[in-house]
Amino acid sequence: MTLRCDVVTTRSGARAMRDLTTGECMHPVVGPMVEAERLYVGPSRLAARLASEEEQPLVLLEVGLGAGSNAVAAWKLSESLGETARRLEMVSFDRSVAALELALSEEHAADFGLDGDAGHAARNMLAARRFTTARTTWRLAYGELPETLAREPEGRADVVFWDPFSPRANPALWTVATFAILRRACRAGATVHTYSAATATRSALLLAGFAVGVGEGIGDKEGTTVAAVDLRDLARPLDRRWLHRLSRSTAPFPSDAPADALARIAELPQFA
Repeated sequence: MTLRCDVVTTRSGARAMRDLTTGECMHPVVGPMVEAERLYVGPSRLAARLASEEEQPLVLLEVGLGAGSNAVAAWKLSESLGETARRLEMVSFDRSVAALELALSEEHAADFGLDGDAGHAARNMLAARRFTTARTTWRLAYGELPETLAREPEGRADVVFWDPFSPRANPALWTVATFAILRRACRAGATVHTYSAATATRSALLLAGFAVGVGEGIGDKEGTTVAAVDLRDLARPLDRRWLHRLSRSTAPFPSDAPADALARIAELPQFA
Protein backbone atom coordinates (compact mmCIF):
# COMPACT_ATOMS: atom_id res chain seq x y z
CA MET A 1 0.00 0.00 0.00
CA THR A 2 1.25 3.48 -0.88
CA LEU A 3 0.41 6.02 1.80
CA ARG A 4 -0.19 9.60 0.67
CA CYS A 5 0.73 12.04 3.42
CA ASP A 6 1.90 15.55 4.18
CA VAL A 7 3.20 17.49 7.19
CA VAL A 8 0.89 19.93 8.96
CA THR A 9 1.08 22.21 12.01
CA THR A 10 -1.11 21.31 15.00
CA ARG A 11 -2.96 23.75 17.26
CA SER A 12 -0.03 23.63 19.69
CA GLY A 13 2.38 24.65 16.94
CA ALA A 14 3.97 21.20 16.69
CA ARG A 15 4.42 19.51 13.34
CA ALA A 16 2.53 16.28 12.63
CA MET A 17 2.05 13.83 9.77
CA ARG A 18 -1.37 13.70 8.07
CA ASP A 19 -2.74 10.85 5.96
CA LEU A 20 -4.37 12.41 2.91
CA THR A 21 -6.68 9.44 2.33
CA THR A 22 -8.35 9.32 5.75
CA GLY A 23 -7.55 12.87 6.83
CA GLU A 24 -6.21 11.56 10.14
CA CYS A 25 -3.16 13.10 11.79
CA MET A 26 -0.54 11.00 13.52
CA HIS A 27 0.02 12.40 17.04
CA PRO A 28 -2.45 15.30 16.72
CA VAL A 29 -2.65 18.35 19.01
CA VAL A 30 0.49 17.93 21.13
CA GLY A 31 2.80 16.72 18.36
CA PRO A 32 4.74 13.51 17.80
CA MET A 33 7.58 13.74 20.31
CA VAL A 34 5.41 14.89 23.24
CA GLU A 35 2.78 12.21 22.59
CA ALA A 36 5.39 9.48 22.19
CA GLU A 37 6.74 10.26 25.66
CA ARG A 38 3.49 10.96 27.52
CA LEU A 39 1.35 8.22 26.03
CA TYR A 40 3.79 5.41 25.29
CA VAL A 41 7.32 5.61 26.68
CA GLY A 42 6.43 7.09 30.07
CA PRO A 43 3.31 5.06 30.97
CA SER A 44 4.93 1.81 29.84
CA ARG A 45 7.74 2.42 32.38
CA LEU A 46 10.14 1.62 29.58
CA ALA A 47 13.13 3.23 31.31
CA ALA A 48 12.64 1.24 34.53
CA ARG A 49 12.01 -1.98 32.67
CA LEU A 50 15.15 -1.59 30.60
CA ALA A 51 17.15 -0.72 33.72
CA SER A 52 16.16 -3.94 35.50
CA GLU A 53 18.65 -6.73 36.13
CA GLU A 54 16.96 -9.24 33.83
CA GLU A 55 19.36 -10.73 31.32
CA GLN A 56 16.94 -11.41 28.49
CA PRO A 57 16.18 -8.53 26.11
CA LEU A 58 13.01 -6.50 26.51
CA VAL A 59 10.77 -7.01 23.48
CA LEU A 60 8.69 -4.06 22.30
CA LEU A 61 6.05 -4.43 19.57
CA GLU A 62 5.38 -1.04 18.02
CA VAL A 63 2.20 -1.30 15.93
CA GLY A 64 1.78 1.59 13.54
CA LEU A 65 5.28 2.79 12.65
CA GLY A 66 3.95 5.86 10.87
CA ALA A 67 6.50 8.67 10.96
CA GLY A 68 8.59 6.75 13.47
CA SER A 69 8.05 8.95 16.51
CA ASN A 70 7.18 6.23 19.05
CA ALA A 71 9.94 3.94 17.80
CA VAL A 72 12.52 6.72 17.81
CA ALA A 73 11.59 7.73 21.37
CA ALA A 74 12.11 4.12 22.51
CA TRP A 75 15.33 3.79 20.48
CA LYS A 76 16.80 6.99 21.97
CA LEU A 77 15.98 5.86 25.49
CA SER A 78 17.60 2.48 24.97
CA GLU A 79 20.71 4.00 23.44
CA SER A 80 21.08 6.41 26.38
CA LEU A 81 21.35 3.66 29.00
CA GLY A 82 24.48 2.07 30.38
CA GLU A 83 26.06 -1.25 29.52
CA THR A 84 24.29 -3.10 32.34
CA ALA A 85 20.80 -2.23 31.09
CA ARG A 86 18.71 -4.77 29.21
CA ARG A 87 18.91 -4.78 25.45
CA LEU A 88 15.84 -3.53 23.61
CA GLU A 89 14.48 -5.61 20.75
CA MET A 90 11.89 -3.51 18.93
CA VAL A 91 9.65 -4.63 16.09
CA SER A 92 7.82 -1.91 14.14
CA PHE A 93 4.73 -2.95 12.15
CA ASP A 94 3.28 -1.08 9.18
CA ARG A 95 2.04 -1.62 5.65
CA SER A 96 3.64 1.57 4.32
CA VAL A 97 6.88 3.42 5.06
CA ALA A 98 5.90 6.57 3.16
CA ALA A 99 5.30 8.61 6.33
CA LEU A 100 8.69 7.68 7.75
CA GLU A 101 10.41 8.46 4.46
CA LEU A 102 8.82 11.93 4.42
CA ALA A 103 9.73 12.51 8.07
CA LEU A 104 13.34 11.60 7.27
CA SER A 105 13.63 14.32 4.64
CA GLU A 106 16.02 17.16 5.42
CA GLU A 107 13.09 19.57 5.74
CA HIS A 108 11.25 17.58 8.40
CA ALA A 109 13.75 15.34 10.21
CA ALA A 110 14.26 17.59 13.24
CA ASP A 111 10.49 18.01 13.77
CA PHE A 112 10.10 14.24 14.11
CA GLY A 113 13.22 13.58 16.20
CA LEU A 114 14.95 12.01 13.21
CA ASP A 115 18.04 14.16 13.00
CA GLY A 116 21.47 12.86 14.04
CA ASP A 117 21.92 9.27 15.20
CA ALA A 118 18.19 8.54 15.25
CA GLY A 119 17.89 9.46 11.60
CA HIS A 120 20.89 7.28 10.78
CA ALA A 121 19.26 4.36 12.60
CA ALA A 122 15.91 4.84 10.84
CA ARG A 123 17.49 5.05 7.37
CA ASN A 124 19.49 1.90 7.96
CA MET A 125 16.46 0.11 9.36
CA LEU A 126 14.46 1.01 6.26
CA ALA A 127 17.24 -0.08 3.91
CA ALA A 128 17.84 -3.50 5.49
CA ARG A 129 14.60 -3.88 7.51
CA ARG A 130 16.83 -4.29 10.57
CA PHE A 131 19.35 -2.12 12.39
CA THR A 132 21.41 -3.28 15.36
CA THR A 133 23.67 -1.46 17.81
CA ALA A 134 25.29 -2.61 21.04
CA ARG A 135 22.12 -1.60 22.93
CA THR A 136 19.22 -1.96 20.51
CA THR A 137 17.83 -4.04 17.66
CA TRP A 138 15.16 -2.34 15.54
CA ARG A 139 13.31 -4.53 13.03
CA LEU A 140 10.60 -3.70 10.47
CA ALA A 141 7.66 -6.10 10.02
CA TYR A 142 6.35 -4.84 6.70
CA GLY A 143 2.92 -5.87 5.49
CA GLU A 144 -0.69 -6.20 6.55
CA LEU A 145 -1.77 -6.83 10.11
CA PRO A 146 -2.87 -9.22 11.50
CA GLU A 147 -0.78 -11.48 9.24
CA THR A 148 2.55 -9.92 10.22
CA LEU A 149 1.68 -9.96 13.90
CA ALA A 150 0.66 -13.62 13.72
CA ARG A 151 4.18 -14.50 12.54
CA GLU A 152 5.76 -13.21 15.77
CA PRO A 153 6.81 -15.83 18.36
CA GLU A 154 4.26 -16.78 20.98
CA GLY A 155 4.63 -15.31 24.48
CA ARG A 156 7.60 -13.04 23.77
CA ALA A 157 6.44 -9.40 23.92
CA ASP A 158 6.91 -7.32 27.09
CA VAL A 159 5.51 -3.98 25.92
CA VAL A 160 3.16 -3.02 23.09
CA PHE A 161 2.59 0.44 21.63
CA TRP A 162 -0.71 0.10 19.71
CA ASP A 163 -0.88 3.16 17.47
CA PRO A 164 -2.45 2.36 14.07
CA PHE A 165 -5.10 4.53 12.43
CA SER A 166 -8.34 4.84 14.38
CA PRO A 167 -11.15 2.28 14.57
CA ARG A 168 -13.10 4.49 12.17
CA ALA A 169 -10.36 4.46 9.53
CA ASN A 170 -9.08 0.91 10.07
CA PRO A 171 -11.65 -1.12 12.02
CA ALA A 172 -9.99 -4.50 11.30
CA LEU A 173 -7.13 -3.65 13.67
CA TRP A 174 -9.43 -3.07 16.64
CA THR A 175 -11.32 -6.35 16.70
CA VAL A 176 -11.43 -9.22 19.16
CA ALA A 177 -9.69 -11.43 16.59
CA THR A 178 -6.75 -9.06 16.11
CA PHE A 179 -6.32 -8.46 19.84
CA ALA A 180 -6.43 -12.23 20.40
CA ILE A 181 -3.43 -12.55 18.06
CA LEU A 182 -1.72 -9.82 20.07
CA ARG A 183 -2.54 -11.60 23.35
CA ARG A 184 -0.86 -14.75 22.00
CA ALA A 185 2.33 -12.75 21.38
CA CYS A 186 2.48 -11.33 24.94
CA ARG A 187 4.24 -12.89 27.91
CA ALA A 188 3.34 -12.61 31.59
CA GLY A 189 3.82 -9.03 32.78
CA ALA A 190 3.26 -7.49 29.35
CA THR A 191 1.36 -4.23 28.98
CA VAL A 192 -0.37 -2.66 25.97
CA HIS A 193 -0.71 1.09 25.52
CA THR A 194 -3.03 2.84 23.07
CA TYR A 195 -4.56 6.25 22.48
CA SER A 196 -8.10 4.90 21.96
CA ALA A 197 -10.49 5.16 24.88
CA ALA A 198 -13.46 3.90 22.88
CA THR A 199 -15.77 1.50 24.68
CA ALA A 200 -15.56 -0.96 21.78
CA THR A 201 -11.74 -0.92 21.95
CA ARG A 202 -11.77 -1.71 25.64
CA SER A 203 -14.39 -4.45 25.29
CA ALA A 204 -12.41 -6.01 22.40
CA LEU A 205 -9.29 -6.16 24.57
CA LEU A 206 -11.25 -7.69 27.44
CA LEU A 207 -12.80 -10.33 25.17
CA ALA A 208 -9.34 -11.13 23.76
CA GLY A 209 -8.02 -12.05 27.20
CA PHE A 210 -6.48 -8.85 28.56
CA ALA A 211 -7.22 -7.01 31.79
CA VAL A 212 -8.01 -3.41 30.85
CA GLY A 213 -7.66 -0.06 32.57
CA VAL A 214 -7.66 3.68 32.06
CA GLY A 215 -4.52 5.42 30.84
CA GLU A 216 -3.44 9.02 31.27
CA GLY A 217 -5.17 11.75 29.29
CA ILE A 218 -3.26 13.77 26.73
CA GLY A 219 -4.17 16.83 24.71
CA ASP A 220 -7.96 16.94 24.40
CA LYS A 221 -8.31 13.31 25.53
CA GLU A 222 -9.47 12.81 29.12
CA GLY A 223 -8.16 9.27 29.16
CA THR A 224 -6.52 6.58 27.06
CA THR A 225 -6.32 2.80 27.50
CA VAL A 226 -3.82 0.43 29.10
CA ALA A 227 -4.21 -3.34 28.89
CA ALA A 228 -2.21 -5.99 30.70
CA VAL A 229 -1.76 -9.73 30.85
CA ASP A 230 -1.88 -9.48 34.66
CA LEU A 231 -4.55 -7.39 36.38
CA ARG A 232 -2.14 -6.30 39.11
CA ASP A 233 -0.09 -4.40 36.53
CA LEU A 234 -2.93 -1.88 36.01
CA ALA A 235 -2.98 1.28 38.12
CA ARG A 236 -6.61 2.07 37.27
CA PRO A 237 -8.48 -1.04 36.09
CA LEU A 238 -11.97 -0.67 34.70
CA ASP A 239 -14.50 -1.39 37.43
CA ARG A 240 -18.17 -2.21 37.77
CA ARG A 241 -19.13 1.41 37.13
CA TRP A 242 -17.59 1.06 33.66
CA LEU A 243 -19.42 -2.26 33.26
CA HIS A 244 -22.68 -0.44 33.95
CA ARG A 245 -21.83 2.19 31.33
CA LEU A 246 -20.99 -0.61 28.88
CA SER A 247 -24.49 -2.04 29.28
CA ARG A 248 -25.96 1.33 28.27
CA SER A 249 -23.50 2.18 25.47
CA THR A 250 -24.75 2.72 21.93
CA ALA A 251 -21.50 1.31 20.49
CA PRO A 252 -20.31 -1.21 23.07
CA PHE A 253 -18.54 -3.87 20.99
CA PRO A 254 -16.44 -4.41 17.88
CA SER A 255 -18.01 -6.04 14.83
CA ASP A 256 -16.79 -9.55 15.70
CA ALA A 257 -17.93 -9.64 19.32
CA PRO A 258 -19.91 -12.77 20.27
CA ALA A 259 -23.62 -12.51 20.96
CA ASP A 260 -23.05 -12.99 24.69
CA ALA A 261 -20.21 -10.45 24.89
CA LEU A 262 -21.69 -8.49 27.79
CA ALA A 263 -22.19 -11.62 29.88
CA ARG A 264 -18.65 -12.83 29.15
CA ILE A 265 -17.15 -9.49 30.17
CA ALA A 266 -19.26 -9.30 33.34
CA GLU A 267 -17.84 -12.65 34.45
CA LEU A 268 -14.19 -11.58 34.13
CA PRO A 269 -12.15 -11.51 37.37
CA GLN A 270 -11.52 -7.77 37.26
CA PHE A 271 -15.25 -7.13 37.68
CA ALA A 272 -15.76 -9.58 40.54
